[in-house]
Amino acid sequence: MIELDTTITHYINGRAVDTTGGRYAEVFNPAVGEPCARVALATTAEVDAAVAAAAAAFPAWAATPPLARARVLFKYLQLCQQHVDEFAAMVTREHGKTFSDAQGEVARGIEVVEFAVGIPQLLKGEFTDQIARGIDAWSMRQPLGVVAGITPFNFPVMVPMWMFPVALACGNTFVLKPSERDPSASLLHAKLLKEAGLPDGVFNVVQGDKVAVDALLDHPDVEAVSFVGSTPIAQYIYARGSAGGKRVQALGGAKNHMVVMPDADMDMAVDALIGAAYGSAGERCMAISVAVAIGDAGDKLVDALAKRTAALKINDGMEQGAEMGPVVTAAAKQRIERLIGEGVEQGAKLVVDGRGYKVAGRENGFFVGGTLFDHVTPQMSIYKEEIFGPVLCVVRMPDVGSALELINANEYGNGVAVFTRDGGVAREFVRQVQVGMVGVNVPLPVPMAFNSFGGWKKSLFGDHHAYGPEGVRFYTRHKAVMQRWPNTASSGVEFAFPQMK
Repeated sequence: MIELDTTITHYINGRAVDTTGGRYAEVFNPAVGEPCARVALATTAEVDAAVAAAAAAFPAWAATPPLARARVLFKYLQLCQQHVDEFAAMVTREHGKTFSDAQGEVARGIEVVEFAVGIPQLLKGEFTDQIARGIDAWSMRQPLGVVAGITPFNFPVMVPMWMFPVALACGNTFVLKPSERDPSASLLHAKLLKEAGLPDGVFNVVQGDKVAVDALLDHPDVEAVSFVGSTPIAQYIYARGSAGGKRVQALGGAKNHMVVMPDADMDMAVDALIGAAYGSAGERCMAISVAVAIGDAGDKLVDALAKRTAALKINDGMEQGAEMGPVVTAAAKQRIERLIGEGVEQGAKLVVDGRGYKVAGRENGFFVGGTLFDHVTPQMSIYKEEIFGPVLCVVRMPDVGSALELINANEYGNGVAVFTRDGGVAREFVRQVQVGMVGVNVPLPVPMAFNSFGGWKKSLFGDHHAYGPEGVRFYTRHKAVMQRWPNTASSGVEFAFPQMK
């Protein structure tokens, strides 16, 4: 067991570093509603120190053969596999999701490390002999330099692992700015990477808030920034980072729909919706927050969902049998309950009301019960806003064409699903829907590590999706080389544009 102090510090150049600015924030256990630690908030000087350490470490790490880098990551992979439950317990304590859900998060993060270990294959260039007389040509992919990751509270283990294993395997050095709400996992990553043999300075952590974020975005030595979070912040990160000449990959918010056709397996669809809407208390960017019931599927679907939603087992995430834990903060609870109230005021039918939910022995916890709305319309705030809580809205549509119009008109385009037995309907839905990740009878179509993750429209700012082959392209740049060796007399000066002959 790796013990962490109650003060969660930065990690710079291979060692823990406390803040010099005297600013700290409380880290809460949302199940009990009380602080469990405090986290240092970085000054600009501490961000500068982390970037300087990464910059100093970059030349040697970039020059390390890809296979040698992969071997370090392989040792880190083995250590991660040994510490799954420790990571998961940290997540449950500081985020609130159930322990089994947190274990699943860690497992999905580990898959990206498994992908990164095999990256040498993807770093190969191409070679063309005799592309012109006496000239050979080839291409190569080279690392960028110092890159940064700014990661969200809802996946404090997995989302950083979407970024730094790929970046490190490609030869970059890394500065991680995790969420200040659940920061402990970032230090466990750092400790395990060091134990695996990663040189000091290659991976650094700065805890903090907007001060740290802006310092990373403005630092001239940071070549690229990866971000996952809400759409307003993603737009801010993209605009400010790009204005500074950085490569930016900013994944934003979502409003994910699941279309249920009348011919769908209703038991399968209901199971899928309960897990996808209420898993992790709805605090997932891939959560299904809108069920689109087609035709006469609506009544059957809502009746079944109402029973299941009301029966959810809500408790401290460390309690055995818990299906849903609390939301992350008191402010999140207040915002979710406000939106539920707005849904009622605007005319939606509140089938199951999760407001005011209390757990015995955890009365101060940030719990919201599962909430189900029917007859929601696109004009309502509960449809338009990303609630990021355990609230499922049912919208009724006459046919799949109307459903596609609804989904394609939405400003977000992260994930979507269709449940049907009709292959023709599914095929056309996949082709026509304007969303980056699509599931057919799969509610959360999160790609495996050897594919890439990312949405469309206001769910992604930048040209590259996360991890997988897109991650390799994001964390490297292409170089083209043409080579000729003098073995004959010069043919003289040529002023015309060169042609390959």
